[in-house]
Amino acid sequence: MLIGASAPRPILTHMNDHHPTLRSNGPATPTSRRYLVTGAAGFIGSALARRLLDEGATVVGVDAYTTTYDVAEKRARTTSLLRRPRYEHVEGDLVDLPLAEILDGVETVFHLAGRPGVRPSFELEDLYRHDNVDATRRLLDAAVAAPSVRRVVYASSSSVYGDAPLPFRETRPTAPISPYGRTKLEAEEICLAANGPALETVALRYFTVYGPGQRPDMGLRRFAEAALAGQVVELLGDGSQSRDFTYVDDIVDATRSAADAPAAGLAINVGGGSRITLLGAFDILGELLERPLDLVFHPFARGDVRHTAADTSRARELLGFEPRVSFAEGYRREVDWLRSRIPVAA
Repeated sequence: MLIGASAPRPILTHMNDHHPTLRSNGPATPTSRRYLVTGAAGFIGSALARRLLDEGATVVGVDAYTTTYDVAEKRARTTSLLRRPRYEHVEGDLVDLPLAEILDGVETVFHLAGRPGVRPSFELEDLYRHDNVDATRRLLDAAVAAPSVRRVVYASSSSVYGDAPLPFRETRPTAPISPYGRTKLEAEEICLAANGPALETVALRYFTVYGPGQRPDMGLRRFAEAALAGQVVELLGDGSQSRDFTYVDDIVDATRSAADAPAAGLAINVGGGSRITLLGAFDILGELLERPLDLVFHPFARGDVRHTAADTSRARELLGFEPRVSFAEGYRREVDWLRSRIPVAA
């Protein structure tokens, strides 16, 4: 459906007293579709918001700016998005925000907000439940009640599988081995249970997303930053563990397609088809830097699965998804981005 507006739409900036203040960001186009992107200041959420804006849509972004990593990176992404005339921003926690107001006129919700990271989840289970489960439950309740919302696309995780046999298939049982994985699975179940006549829902199980702008707590970025600075590269494990890495643009393609997929009420794997061991990733990084890496190995981390690989048959069939960026090319782009940000050792 097309949402029209004869006056400028507001930007809602969430305040400490839980009452939004309104700021104008210019007129909304009368012919654009209106989307909500939660986690819009994040790595993937901001990339998705840019894609939707490029299409001419109006995007409402929500972010709580949690301190999972440097908030300055998140705010810089928001500043960039706010330069776009059809972007509106809401700062605050989904558990507290006035969601009925925020969802007014929204056609599709892309729910990417959540607390990431496996290892911290063992010490911060209450925070993970709040950010991943409680926030999702409240958002889905509001989406069901919102007249304009027809679909919610939820960003789930390959962590719901645990150490399952490869490749991971959506039809196999889930068995997460970390509090993070368990909260992502519970949130996914909340989303899919809401599918029905009033609302369509889809859950996308993302497999390790990387590329320019990647979160600073993720391995590929940490490894490259250390190597570029001439420091030792520290690894948890022996390097034999492997991941199905997925380039951010490919993830955005699949997520955007899920808004109009011909099926709902199910989970869909989104993997890049670039499964590689970490030792293999180090080989590529050394080639990009034209020097060997100084590696230091530590014991495997609790909660980290040994291998991931996505069966993407369902994504190909329902989303028309075909990953386009190989790992070698995608990591080169990420390393080039990092070169522009940090000093490079001689």
